[in-house]
Amino acid sequence: MNIEYIAMIVHSIIQSTSPILLVALGSAICSQVGIFNIALEAQMLIGCFASIAVNYFTGNVILSIIAGVLAGMLVGTVVALLQVKCKAADMVVGTALNILIAGLTSFMLYKIFNIRGTLKDDRLVPMLRVNIPGIEKVPFLGTVLSGLTILDYLCFVIAVIIFIWLYKTVNGYHCQAVGINKEGAESLGTKGTSLQMKMVILSGALCGLGGVCLAMGNVTLFAENMTSGRGFMAMAAASMGMNHPITVIFTSLFFGACQGFGVVLQSVVKSQLTNAIPYIGTIVAMVISSARKIRKRENGNNEI
Repeated sequence: MNIEYIAMIVHSIIQSTSPILLVALGSAICSQVGIFNIALEAQMLIGCFASIAVNYFTGNVILSIIAGVLAGMLVGTVVALLQVKCKAADMVVGTALNILIAGLTSFMLYKIFNIRGTLKDDRLVPMLRVNIPGIEKVPFLGTVLSGLTILDYLCFVIAVIIFIWLYKTVNGYHCQAVGINKEGAESLGTKGTSLQMKMVILSGALCGLGGVCLAMGNVTLFAENMTSGRGFMAMAAASMGMNHPITVIFTSLFFGACQGFGVVLQSVVKSQLTNAIPYIGTIVAMVISSARKIRKRENGNNEI
């Protein structure tokens, strides 16, 4: 196999990993405070739509990124109010929001742009690509790194920051304490409900940023239901990575690899087969994760 072909695959894997990693980190921080957030797909999809809509009307990439993040936070606030404040069932809230946002974005796409399906326009401004001086001349690395967006690099930095915050700061320890035993943490003065609300909203921001990365990363467009289950893949990545930010990087890379291989193989394999690769990977990952949890439980460890 040609080394440049391998480099193209790695490049595709990184691009596919970025949105999944951001959303997986959002899922992980929710789980750290004891909240099971299923509305990741909704938060990601609304981030996609908001970023492209603002991009279309303003042509400003920074405003587009901010819009995507704020839209994700808005849905995250709804999740926080319903699940944390109102104690609503997480499955019901997540499923309802995922269906609602899928329909709402399709409706707004038609009402605002008079388009059904895909919005792709010359007025849409692509995200800035990071071109490291001289790197394009380096074999393999030049192909891998050239043309990546700032978010492709930033997602890994965010993962490290979240790790440091969760495991090296007092506030991070409080979050973990709330996730392990909320009542016990509150008895020691920690504001458990407030922390849960903040983490769910922060999760919305990360999911919205993941949506921006998807809509304005490799291509600049919005398509109905363009997340295509990536929110659930991210949830699986977080679960498989035990909600640890560093481990989640590697599990997200696994799902990114599934998608990256699918994209690269489309030229030689039928698209129906390549499109199934990420979902097969999700099933395999969840089976492995579940088996590991069952084994721990059988060994007397009740941590899930």
